[in-house]
Amino acid sequence: MPPVPLLDTATLDCSRVLYSREQIYQALPQKFEFAQLDAIIHVDRENITAAAYRDIRPDEWWCRGHMPGNPLFPGILMLESAAQLSAFCLGLLFPQENSFMAFGAIDKVKFRDSVVPPARLIFLARGVEHRSRRFICDTQALLNGNIVFEGTITGMRFKASPP
Repeated sequence: MPPVPLLDTATLDCSRVLYSREQIYQALPQKFEFAQLDAIIHVDRENITAAAYRDIRPDEWWCRGHMPGNPLFPGILMLESAAQLSAFCLGLLFPQENSFMAFGAIDKVKFRDSVVPPARLIFLARGVEHRSRRFICDTQALLNGNIVFEGTITGMRFKASPP
Protein backbone atom coordinates (compact mmCIF):
# COMPACT_ATOMS: atom_id res chain seq x y z
CA MET A 1 0.00 0.00 0.00
CA PRO A 2 1.46 3.39 -0.98
CA PRO A 3 2.27 5.86 1.81
CA VAL A 4 -0.11 8.69 2.62
CA PRO A 5 1.11 12.29 2.19
CA LEU A 6 2.03 14.05 5.45
CA LEU A 7 -0.34 16.92 4.56
CA ASP A 8 -3.58 17.23 2.62
CA THR A 9 -2.10 18.29 -0.70
CA ALA A 10 -5.45 19.67 -1.87
CA THR A 11 -4.93 22.55 0.59
CA LEU A 12 -1.54 23.53 -0.87
CA ASP A 13 -1.40 26.46 -3.28
CA CYS A 14 1.91 27.02 -5.08
CA SER A 15 0.81 30.50 -6.12
CA ARG A 16 0.53 31.52 -2.43
CA VAL A 17 4.19 32.01 -1.51
CA LEU A 18 4.76 32.62 2.20
CA TYR A 19 8.57 32.84 1.96
CA SER A 20 10.47 33.49 -1.27
CA ARG A 21 13.78 31.92 -2.20
CA GLU A 22 15.55 35.09 -1.06
CA GLN A 23 13.81 35.01 2.35
CA ILE A 24 14.55 31.29 2.81
CA TYR A 25 18.28 31.78 2.27
CA GLN A 26 18.45 34.80 4.51
CA ALA A 27 17.51 32.31 7.25
CA LEU A 28 19.46 29.24 6.04
CA PRO A 29 23.24 29.10 5.58
CA GLN A 30 23.23 27.22 2.24
CA LYS A 31 24.16 29.30 -0.80
CA PHE A 32 24.84 29.03 -4.54
CA GLU A 33 24.27 25.50 -5.90
CA PHE A 34 23.11 24.26 -2.51
CA ALA A 35 20.18 26.68 -2.20
CA GLN A 36 17.60 24.04 -3.09
CA LEU A 37 14.15 25.49 -2.32
CA ASP A 38 12.27 28.00 -4.46
CA ALA A 39 9.40 28.87 -2.09
CA ILE A 40 7.72 27.95 1.18
CA ILE A 41 3.97 27.62 0.56
CA HIS A 42 2.65 26.30 3.88
CA VAL A 43 3.56 26.60 7.55
CA ASP A 44 1.31 25.32 10.33
CA ARG A 45 2.75 26.29 13.69
CA GLU A 46 0.24 24.26 15.70
CA ASN A 47 0.87 20.99 13.86
CA ILE A 48 4.56 21.71 13.10
CA THR A 49 4.17 21.13 9.38
CA ALA A 50 5.52 22.92 6.33
CA ALA A 51 5.51 22.61 2.55
CA ALA A 52 7.77 24.03 -0.13
CA TYR A 53 8.44 23.57 -3.79
CA ARG A 54 11.51 23.24 -5.93
CA ASP A 55 11.43 23.64 -9.67
CA ILE A 56 13.74 21.15 -11.36
CA ARG A 57 15.20 22.77 -14.48
CA PRO A 58 16.97 21.03 -17.39
CA ASP A 59 19.90 23.50 -17.24
CA GLU A 60 20.97 22.81 -13.63
CA TRP A 61 24.59 22.07 -12.74
CA TRP A 62 24.01 18.37 -12.03
CA CYS A 63 22.20 17.57 -15.31
CA ARG A 64 25.38 17.25 -17.36
CA GLY A 65 26.73 14.39 -15.25
CA HIS A 66 23.68 12.71 -13.64
CA MET A 67 22.94 10.87 -16.02
CA PRO A 68 24.40 12.12 -19.34
CA GLY A 69 21.67 12.32 -21.98
CA ASN A 70 18.98 11.33 -19.46
CA PRO A 71 19.23 13.67 -16.45
CA LEU A 72 17.69 12.36 -13.23
CA PHE A 73 17.37 14.64 -10.21
CA PRO A 74 19.82 13.15 -7.67
CA GLY A 75 18.26 11.51 -4.63
CA ILE A 76 20.80 13.20 -2.39
CA LEU A 77 19.48 16.59 -3.56
CA MET A 78 15.94 15.46 -2.74
CA LEU A 79 17.20 14.63 0.72
CA GLU A 80 19.03 17.97 1.00
CA SER A 81 15.90 19.87 -0.11
CA ALA A 82 13.79 18.09 2.51
CA ALA A 83 16.41 18.82 5.18
CA GLN A 84 16.45 22.49 4.23
CA LEU A 85 12.66 22.66 4.53
CA SER A 86 12.89 20.98 7.94
CA ALA A 87 15.62 23.35 9.12
CA PHE A 88 13.73 26.41 7.90
CA CYS A 89 10.52 25.26 9.59
CA LEU A 90 12.20 24.50 12.90
CA GLY A 91 14.18 27.75 12.80
CA LEU A 92 10.96 29.66 12.18
CA LEU A 93 8.95 27.86 14.86
CA PHE A 94 11.72 27.53 17.45
CA PRO A 95 14.21 30.33 16.72
CA GLN A 96 17.59 30.49 18.38
CA GLU A 97 19.98 33.29 17.44
CA ASN A 98 23.47 32.61 16.09
CA SER A 99 22.77 28.98 15.26
CA PHE A 100 22.02 26.74 12.31
CA MET A 101 20.69 23.24 11.81
CA ALA A 102 22.75 20.42 10.22
CA PHE A 103 22.26 16.70 9.61
CA GLY A 104 22.42 14.47 12.67
CA ALA A 105 20.88 11.34 11.15
CA ILE A 106 18.87 10.10 8.20
CA ASP A 107 16.47 7.18 8.64
CA LYS A 108 13.88 5.21 6.69
CA VAL A 109 14.78 6.84 3.36
CA LYS A 110 13.04 5.50 0.27
CA PHE A 111 13.21 6.73 -3.29
CA ARG A 112 10.02 5.61 -5.02
CA ASP A 113 10.41 7.09 -8.50
CA SER A 114 12.76 9.14 -10.63
CA VAL A 115 12.42 12.87 -11.29
CA VAL A 116 13.26 14.12 -14.78
CA PRO A 117 13.47 17.85 -15.54
CA PRO A 118 11.48 19.95 -16.04
CA ALA A 119 9.40 19.18 -12.96
CA ARG A 120 8.05 20.76 -9.81
CA LEU A 121 8.62 18.82 -6.60
CA ILE A 122 6.50 19.58 -3.56
CA PHE A 123 8.34 18.91 -0.29
CA LEU A 124 6.46 18.19 2.94
CA ALA A 125 7.82 18.14 6.48
CA ARG A 126 6.19 17.30 9.80
CA GLY A 127 8.00 17.82 13.08
CA VAL A 128 8.00 14.65 15.17
CA GLU A 129 10.24 15.78 18.02
CA HIS A 130 12.00 19.01 18.89
CA ARG A 131 14.41 19.95 21.63
CA SER A 132 16.74 22.89 22.01
CA ARG A 133 19.61 21.10 20.19
CA ARG A 134 17.83 18.48 18.08
CA PHE A 135 14.82 18.06 15.85
CA ILE A 136 13.29 15.13 14.01
CA CYS A 137 11.07 15.57 10.95
CA ASP A 138 9.26 13.14 8.71
CA THR A 139 9.66 14.36 5.13
CA GLN A 140 8.35 13.55 1.67
CA ALA A 141 8.63 14.83 -1.89
CA LEU A 142 5.72 14.62 -4.30
CA LEU A 143 5.72 14.79 -8.08
CA ASN A 144 2.29 15.21 -9.69
CA GLY A 145 0.70 14.05 -6.42
CA ASN A 146 2.81 10.88 -6.15
CA ILE A 147 5.35 10.37 -3.37
CA VAL A 148 8.80 9.99 -4.97
CA PHE A 149 10.87 10.29 -1.78
CA GLU A 150 10.34 9.87 1.96
CA GLY A 151 12.58 9.83 4.97
CA THR A 152 13.07 10.87 8.57
CA ILE A 153 15.66 13.57 9.16
CA THR A 154 17.30 14.33 12.49
CA GLY A 155 18.90 17.74 12.64
CA MET A 156 21.33 19.08 15.20
CA ARG A 157 21.62 22.74 16.15
CA PHE A 158 25.12 24.21 15.98
CA LYS A 159 26.47 27.60 16.98
CA ALA A 160 27.16 29.78 13.96
CA SER A 161 30.71 31.03 13.54
CA PRO A 162 31.12 34.79 13.21
CA PRO A 163 31.54 35.93 9.57
